Amino acid sequence: MKRDDRRQAIMDLLVEQRMVDLDDLSDRFAVSKMTIHRDLDDLEQAGMLRKIRGGATIEAGGQFESDFRFRQQQEGDAKRRMAEAALELIEPGMTVMINDGSMASVLGEMLPQKRPLTVITNNAAVIDRLKTESGVNLIAVGGSYSVKFNGFFGVVAEETLSRLSADIAFISTPAISGARVYHMDDNVIRSKRAMIASAARRCLLVNHKRFNHTALHVLATVDEFEVIITDQEPPDGARVALERANVALRVASLESE
Repeated sequence: MKRDDRRQAIMDLLVEQRMVDLDDLSDRFAVSKMTIHRDLDDLEQAGMLRKIRGGATIEAGGQFESDFRFRQQQEGDAKRRMAEAALELIEPGMTVMINDGSMASVLGEMLPQKRPLTVITNNAAVIDRLKTESGVNLIAVGGSYSVKFNGFFGVVAEETLSRLSADIAFISTPAISGARVYHMDDNVIRSKRAMIASAARRCLLVNHKRFNHTALHVLATVDEFEVIITDQEPPDGARVALERANVALRVASLESE
């Protein structure tokens, strides 16, 4: 098996299993442990996985966000409920910005319910879903494509977003603590920041499990958002921080269905 094929196979295993073992990989691909070490080192450097003792994981950490394919399989019901709550903020005729991420991709699937709309997005999953929809004026933000985030980023994306204007932007995050919102990747942050700057209203989407967590980079402060949507009641301390910042919290819980 060629090196690139082996590394792709390692990523496929991680998406399926969340974690891989060094010895098992060596046996599976009939190569030395040193070769697997080099594979994992290069994949980690590319931001595709996180090395741990004896192997690697695709689970997120403070400096690492997991692959889009893995995140897309997680928390499906929670994402659906949050997307439905977000949809209530949209009216036909609006211009809506949708950022990268698996949570945002679920919202993107629901947007035709509110047509006619103009949708601005760098999320490849949303672009693919809406590209043939009538009643949706789709503005696909170009740039450098990231397999890991399944979206478009970089100078081209940021410049494009800076020249557009939206009624509302939906921004997702993997970590929020106190009055600060975080992300692991500075390239992703710059595109999210460009959306925040270009929208009249901003909504933050965050899973309740991500409260009281930090990541490498500060993305924003909570008072930059009009409303924060989550799937379950966050810890008491988190709600207090939002109340102090005068930010509305909407909980799309099971009881609200």
